[in-house]
Amino acid sequence: MKTIGFFNNKGGVGKTTLVYHVAWMLSELGVRVIAVDLDPQANLTSMFLEQERLEEIWATSPVPTIDGFVAPQFEGLGDILPPIIEEIGTRLGLIVGDLGLSRREDALSDAWSRCANGDRRAFRDMSTFARTIAGACTAFEADVALIDVGPNLGSLNRAVLLGCDNVVVPLVADLFSMQGLRNMGPALREWQNAWRRNRAQNPDPILMLPQGIMAPAGYVVMRHSVTAGRPARAFSKWIARMPAQYREYVMNDATPAPASVETDPNCLAVLKDYRSLMPMAQEARKPMFKLGPVDGAFGGHQAAVLECWRDFRSLTVGIMNACGTSVPA
Repeated sequence: MKTIGFFNNKGGVGKTTLVYHVAWMLSELGVRVIAVDLDPQANLTSMFLEQERLEEIWATSPVPTIDGFVAPQFEGLGDILPPIIEEIGTRLGLIVGDLGLSRREDALSDAWSRCANGDRRAFRDMSTFARTIAGACTAFEADVALIDVGPNLGSLNRAVLLGCDNVVVPLVADLFSMQGLRNMGPALREWQNAWRRNRAQNPDPILMLPQGIMAPAGYVVMRHSVTAGRPARAFSKWIARMPAQYREYVMNDATPAPASVETDPNCLAVLKDYRSLMPMAQEARKPMFKLGPVDGAFGGHQAAVLECWRDFRSLTVGIMNACGTSVPA
């Protein structure tokens, strides 16, 4: 099983859209995959499910969402509950998000500090999400878990990302995205080092703990505008800085970076802004590359759909290769 987190300290970079489409593409390529919504805004869940289905889920007791599964652990009522996977497709499942996740920040912050003293309950709290995701993957027989988190460096994201084997960084061409790299790279390394020390204090050798690997898999340039085959001038200067900024702050590598994203091995893809397809996809509640005439994708739109399919297939294969695994031929 491979766990891949999608994260940037900057919001609004298309992270959730990226997770959604990569999850669908993996399932199209024959990989069993679970999408895990660990952003308290639950936007990934709303992309997958109709509001009527969400009302049914949130009206159930105990609520079959990620927060419902972990609530007994955080509230001192027992261990995590066996996760229930919402089946989206033959090979695609979803762990439903929940706005209630934001209530777990304080408990996780407290647990982090108590781990240094070998507190048994603290380690159970810190391992809650890693154990839940592992259980869901086992139940669904998933090969990959794709994890969507919020755009912050809080205690919830720390606990979640410590359980990720790899981290993919979506970027947009602006100053704030670059600042996000400067913040997140050092933070991930700090968490890694502190967790390595904390793990040595774990009093329960049987407890499954997150490994704290978080290996950088690369970055994806999202939603850039193209004029005559080249990025618009307003975006060019920021795109040109991405290779060096990513290498310095995320890879912690001082060697010279490639001159462009096109030659940078850390750049997984440069995705267009599929302006005409996205509203159709949102209305049809399906990925852009699965749109058809019944969804309003006629004529020239079909060429765009095919191009989108090729782009996301190439990206998805690239992500899996960067994470040390592969997809069926």
